[in-house]
Amino acid sequence: MFSRRKKEQHDAKTSPAPAAAPASASKSPDLSTFGHGMQITGNVVCPGTLQIFGRITGDLRVSHLVICEGARVEGKITAQQTVIKGMFSGTIHCNTVKLEKTAVVEGEIFNKALTVEQGAQFEGVARRLETEVEAPSAEPDKEPAPVLTLATSTEAAE
Repeated sequence: MFSRRKKEQHDAKTSPAPAAAPASASKSPDLSTFGHGMQITGNVVCPGTLQIFGRITGDLRVSHLVICEGARVEGKITAQQTVIKGMFSGTIHCNTVKLEKTAVVEGEIFNKALTVEQGAQFEGVARRLETEVEAPSAEPDKEPAPVLTLATSTEAAE
């Protein structure tokens, strides 16, 4: 008479359909993650969203970036949107930057909009961007990598 199953069926019939995902989520469907313990030195280009849990030293050009709590990044960031929960040292060029309460940031932030939560540590300079940052292209660079020709010891002797 009083069963949970009937109530669940009734709720399913009367409850509204779930809301559609926000439009911003559809712009960057690809998610890439650098996990805990990963250490990378070099430049990274990611046309989607990049989450960092490890350490990176180098330049990052991404659409959306999240530096997670416990992560450390040193270098230059160029992105449309950046959220920092971990540590960053360097320069940021970004439309929207959010420093969450666990963030520790040292350097320059060039931005259209900057949010600093209470508790976040920021030492440096924040400046206004004149032009918006564009998302990186999903296509690889059109120019081929330069080719280095090495002479062998017999060629060098001639």
